[in-house]
This record gives sequence, structure tokens and C-alpha cells, in this order.
Amino acid sequence: MNATVSTRETSVKVWSPYIRLFHWSLALCVAVAWLSSGEIMKVHELAGYCAGGLIASRLIAGLAGSKYARFRQFVRSPGAVTKYLADVMRNRERRYLGHNPAGGAMVLALLFCVAAIALTGWMQTTDAWWGVEWLEDVHEILGNSLLLLIGLHVGGVMLAGLRHHENLVRAMVNGRKRAPSADDVT
Repeated sequence: MNATVSTRETSVKVWSPYIRLFHWSLALCVAVAWLSSGEIMKVHELAGYCAGGLIASRLIAGLAGSKYARFRQFVRSPGAVTKYLADVMRNRERRYLGHNPAGGAMVLALLFCVAAIALTGWMQTTDAWWGVEWLEDVHEILGNSLLLLIGLHVGGVMLAGLRHHENLVRAMVNGRKRAPSADDVT
């Protein structure tokens, strides 16, 4: 084998341009919404509406998008997620080309949480829900819960990257991951 084999020959395309744009756009919207919360409400609301629109587009991609964007490719049963997490604890989890079972569960949790934040935020702008304290509390609790989920997401990315010797952040930038071996789940 030639010692100058290119990265393109040893990697495969996994994340579509849409998924990468969605991921980083949603991260930006969440950061802007969090940073502007209680300070610049027009910016906060705009970031929330953009996040809600992104979630709607992701739901469509989850049904009709590229292979690794589709929910049927990465949504696993609670038992499969539990088994995968047990394998992680034993340092024997398999590498997945797309989302592993825990990553798939995290995608669903993040999508649900951001959607619920956007919904409760929008509700507060309507006459029917304006000034309803419990709704404001739910919106804030969801926002804080999202921060926890983001921390778990980043931690999971770091752990998987270390365990499987690949830069998952780079993969979410260029769309490519190391080509699968016979033991990997594609």
C-alpha cells in the first residue's frame, strides 16, 4: 500500500451538507438565545424562532433526508441504548459510522428540548399565555436542562472520539469519518 494514501481514500462521507449546516446553525441559535436571554429580547426571540424553524426542517430530514440523517437509521430501542451504555462502561462498545445508540438518544433529547423551549417561548408572546408564571418557569427549566444535555453531548463526543481514535468535530465540519472496519456498525 502506498504510504501517501490520501484522507479521501481512507474516509467515507457520512454527514451531508444539510446535517452539518443544521448542527452548527442550531448551536449558534442556542448560544445567541442563551446569551441574549433577559437582555435583548428581540434577538432572543429571533434566535428562538430560527431554532424552531431548524427543528422543523430536521424533522423532515429525519423522515426523508440522507441515510445518516434518517431517524430509522439511528433511533434505537431503550434496551439497545442501555446495552450500548453498559458496553461503554466496560470499554467494549462498537464503533458506529453514524450515531451510536446513545448518540441517537441524545439527538432525540436535544431536538425535543429545543422544540419545547421554542414552543414555550412562542407561547409567552401570545395574549393567552402572556405573563403566565408557570410557563415562564417551564421555559427557564427547559433552557437550563438544555445546557445539561449539551454538556452530556459534548462529553459523549469527546469520549467516543477518544475511544475510537477519530476527530468527530472535524467530521461534523467536513462530513467525513474514517472508513468502517469489519467490526463497525454501518
